[in-house]
Amino acid sequence: MLRYLTAGESHGPALMVVMEGLPAGLEISVEEIAHDLARRRLGYGRGPRMRFEQDEVTLLGGVRHGRTLGSPLAIQIANSEWTRNPEKWQTEMSPRAEDGPTASPLTQVRPGHADLAGMQKYGFTDARDVLERASARETAARVAAGAVAKKLLGSLGVEIVSHVIQMGSARAERGRRPGPGELDLVDANEVRCLDPQAAEAMVEEIKDAARDGDSLGGVVEAIAYGAPVGLGSHVHWDRKLDAALARAVMSIQAVKGVEIGDGFEVAGRRGSEAHDPISWSPEGGYSRGSALAGGVEGGISTGEPIVVRAAMKPLATLNRPTLATVDTATKEPGVSFKERTDVTAVPALGVVVETMVALVLADEAMRKFGGDSVVELVRNHQSSVAALAAGPVGV
Repeated sequence: MLRYLTAGESHGPALMVVMEGLPAGLEISVEEIAHDLARRRLGYGRGPRMRFEQDEVTLLGGVRHGRTLGSPLAIQIANSEWTRNPEKWQTEMSPRAEDGPTASPLTQVRPGHADLAGMQKYGFTDARDVLERASARETAARVAAGAVAKKLLGSLGVEIVSHVIQMGSARAERGRRPGPGELDLVDANEVRCLDPQAAEAMVEEIKDAARDGDSLGGVVEAIAYGAPVGLGSHVHWDRKLDAALARAVMSIQAVKGVEIGDGFEVAGRRGSEAHDPISWSPEGGYSRGSALAGGVEGGISTGEPIVVRAAMKPLATLNRPTLATVDTATKEPGVSFKERTDVTAVPALGVVVETMVALVLADEAMRKFGGDSVVELVRNHQSSVAALAAGPVGV
């Protein structure tokens, strides 16, 4: 079983992620992890922080000479603002009791953020005790773990790509999806959208929102190509692949909706038009003629591309704060406070969704095929594929 745990705050000294359950012999480098972290900073509409964040990666354990050891993998991502603005953050976020409490606690909580609910849950009087961990900056640690998971899946022939299909009211033409090997093509577009006309409309929507000091949400789609048959299971609620994917993707900050395949659209169709037809050929075996189910049936992967969509709400921190709130110290009405923010983070969301899909699929692949080393994992996977090709159904 592949597990991971992140730690750290947005303006603290570093973020950390520890991964357990990786097989030995997986080739991994700082450069590969840093590449995906740089992709997370992509996208028109990002704020100034994205321009100076460097995401300095250090491998602290679990790797020797570029290969995993089978022991827990520890990755550190240094926070550039900790060293860039030490007078503020090394005092504001200090772990030492003698450096607190802060002279100006944040009490004008933001609607749509974890500020107030977190303060009420934990008994805090300063919203920073909540927002520093609730921040989407935490996804940098997830992306680092996801880079490793994607490398592991790559040894099984699985590739995950993502793209933006909606930004505000601008939506890409239906049916245009990036294929295997087209991730660089997606990343080359400033909003990570393959439909040129829709991409232009998205940029205009971002410009309009920026002029108003507002924010935009949107929808991204991730596709896993080459996923083998049999990941997940129908036998328990917590073994179903689509349930695991939905939970993982919904855990991303600001995501309010998850869809597997054409889930919401097929809900309005009749059954005769809502399912993927099955066919068989001696050359290719079983296949589906469409992707309405998103590559998952009964909680089990079918061998077709796995399609996951995520809807992100507009960011709760605005460049021109207008959201009505209450000061938790005075109980006086006011507007939410402003901290440096983006107009939109939807292009980056695709990279994070790739990450969460990869972590789920890598976990399920380890569960199904097993192996203490990558060599053993690949051998077990090949044996499974060969057995399916021999026709386990109907023999």
